[in-house]
Amino acid sequence: MENQNDVEQNLKIEDRGILTPQQCSECDKVFTCNSVLIKHFRIHTGENAYKCSLCGKAFSHNGGLKVHMMIHTEERPFQCSQCDKTFITNTQLKRHIREVHIGERTYKCSQCDKDYKSKCSLIKHMIIHTGERHYQCNQCDKAFYEKGVFKTHMLIHTGEKPYQCCQCDKAFTQKSHLKNHVDIHTRDRQYQCSQCEKSFSKKDKLKIHMRIHTGERPYQCNYCDKSFQIITVLQFI
Repeated sequence: MENQNDVEQNLKIEDRGILTPQQCSECDKVFTCNSVLIKHFRIHTGENAYKCSLCGKAFSHNGGLKVHMMIHTEERPFQCSQCDKTFITNTQLKRHIREVHIGERTYKCSQCDKDYKSKCSLIKHMIIHTGERHYQCNQCDKAFYEKGVFKTHMLIHTGEKPYQCCQCDKAFTQKSHLKNHVDIHTRDRQYQCSQCEKSFSKKDKLKIHMRIHTGERPYQCNYCDKSFQIITVLQFI
């Protein structure tokens, strides 16, 4: 395999202003822009030249780093025109509109008649048929099919609470728990329950609370007939 410097040196020989088709020496992909070929070649070399200064995560191209930085800045520039949801990338926004507002269910299970709005949901469903749970906890007998849920579970054993409140000394294992806690300090609770005296800072929190009154349990376990009011309870079963 050529290294990154060899590829860049070879490309310097040609005029970068001329759109000459260039084929990757490691696969059959062809590029008309030399700079795009250089970025692509990092997939093969594993080079991650762009490093986040806040968490250390590295990326093969600057665009990946820019998108990642929005996680830290909490910038979400893409606003849905149908609801108040915002997203980091336009791709996420388009997927949201397609799955939530249009209601397309293009991902069909090959083993049964179930269909889903997203590929991720289909993959999770397929575990019913395959029984696969790749992420096994080495501290207990729990196993998980999602890496993110597995990592959160491991915090139970390590005692680590990475999300610290800036208003008090409370810390949490999950970012969502920290956000819920911050409401105590802000007391900005504009969403009032019509059934009791409870109020909430966010509309989705009120929606979850209303299930106490309606009895709604929208999250069904794939392995038994139990259902739950919030998805986080289901994830840790």
